[in-house]
Amino acid sequence: MLSSPITPFIFKNNFYHVKRDDFLTPFEGNKARKLYYFLKRNFPKIKKVISFGSNQSNAMYAISQLCKIKGWEFIYYTNHIPSFLKQNPHGNYLEALKNGMKIIEIDLRGDDLREFVLGLKDKNTLIIEEGGRIKESEEGIKILANEINEYCLKNSLKVFLPSGTGTTAYFLAKHLKVEVITTPCVGDSKYLKKQFDMLGGGKTPTIIEPRKKYHYGKLYKNLYNLWCELKIAGIEFDLLYDPIGWDSLLYHNLQNILYIHQGGIRGNISMLKRYKRKFG
Repeated sequence: MLSSPITPFIFKNNFYHVKRDDFLTPFEGNKARKLYYFLKRNFPKIKKVISFGSNQSNAMYAISQLCKIKGWEFIYYTNHIPSFLKQNPHGNYLEALKNGMKIIEIDLRGDDLREFVLGLKDKNTLIIEEGGRIKESEEGIKILANEINEYCLKNSLKVFLPSGTGTTAYFLAKHLKVEVITTPCVGDSKYLKKQFDMLGGGKTPTIIEPRKKYHYGKLYKNLYNLWCELKIAGIEFDLLYDPIGWDSLLYHNLQNILYIHQGGIRGNISMLKRYKRKFG
């Protein structure tokens, strides 16, 4: 059964509640929720899993873990692998390779890449979309909602989390009795709304805009500094999504918040290497 603690967190003289899904196993963070459906069931016909996304994706690594546990072949498509990463494998990329992932570079992006991968499905192949944006993710995220619903109601809290595909935020909004607030870290609000529509539409989270336009995967000194401040305050967060989340939360001065820590700490290895190369 999935379960993680809620811990108090004081940051910049404000009090927050943090749901520590980074403590979950065997998959860390929101991937434990998204892959719960597949972990707890047998799929006798499935021999192979295909997915796609960025070359250091947390989902890529988590799916490689799932496939290793289940004995499935794992093929992953990405539109670019930097030569430095090929020559110096590290982070999620390296760990997924260790788990047996076969990664394929392909000159497709966005919807074109998605349509190509969806076309590879057959009776022995499971397709897990980028970032775990699939309806099967709902089962594990509903468990998360059940874990925090009464706590949020009792303490008059709103739920906040940054979004990539927005899958976790979407299903939380569907199952919680309190407001769910998110901010886009990949693309913009229009992109995020499109992801919600792909998952089924209906009740959706409240979207707040980031302080400024942050380009996904680009390095920003102010976000790195904020990440360092958060770590000094007592919790290490993901270095790709969470700094944008916290920057947006602070910019909009959100109060009475339960912040969902969605894991992704392993990805910090590669992000820190990139920051060191750029800023020294």
